[in-house]
Amino acid sequence: MTRSTRERIIDESLRLFAERGYAATSVAEIEAASGLSPGAGGLYRHFKSKYEVLAAAMNEHAARTRVQIAGTLAEFAVVDTSTGIEERLSHLCRAGLAKVREERELTRVFFRDLSQFPELVATVREGLLQPMFDAITTWFRAQPEYAGVEADWHAIGAVLGGAVVHYQLFQETVGEPPGRAERDRFVSAWVHLALGLLPRPAAWTVA
Repeated sequence: MTRSTRERIIDESLRLFAERGYAATSVAEIEAASGLSPGAGGLYRHFKSKYEVLAAAMNEHAARTRVQIAGTLAEFAVVDTSTGIEERLSHLCRAGLAKVREERELTRVFFRDLSQFPELVATVREGLLQPMFDAITTWFRAQPEYAGVEADWHAIGAVLGGAVVHYQLFQETVGEPPGRAERDRFVSAWVHLALGLLPRPAAWTVA
C-alpha cells in the first residue's frame, strides 16, 4: 500500500529519532528520508514543526494500539476452550513480545528524548503502555480456567506484562536475551508461571 507523504514523514522521522535522537535530527534530514527535497520546506506543508511530527508519531502509535487492543478484547468475548490453556497462554506471551518489538523505534525515542516532553510521556503512557497491561488483566479474567482465582489481577498483569516488555527491550539493547534464555524457553517459563495461578494443582504440558 502506498504511503501518503504525511505517513512517510511520520515513519521516517520516528526512525531517525530512534537512530540519532530528536535533537540531532534536522528537518532537512527528515525531508530527504521522506522523499522530499531537503531544506525546501516540504515538511511544513504537513506539520508546523519538528515537534509536531514527533507528537503526531506518538499519538498515531497510541491510536493504533487502542484499535489493536479493542479488536483483541472483542475476541475475548468468545473463548475457544477447544484450545488448551497452555496454548492460549503461549499465544498471549508471543503476541506481547511481537507488540513490544513492533514499537521498538517509539520505545527508543521514549527513553532517550521524551523526558523533555511530559505531555507526550502521558500520551504514550495512557494510549499505549497502560492499555497493554490492562489487556493482559482482561485476558486472564476472560479465561474460564481462572474464574475461581482470587488475585490482584492488575498487579499480576504488571508482573507478567513487565517480564514480556523487559525480555524484548533487553534483547534489543544488549544484543542477547536476559539470562541467555532464548525465546521459546522464555515463553515456556512464562506459561508455567501463569499456570501456577490456577486454583488447583495439575500436570501441564506447555505447547
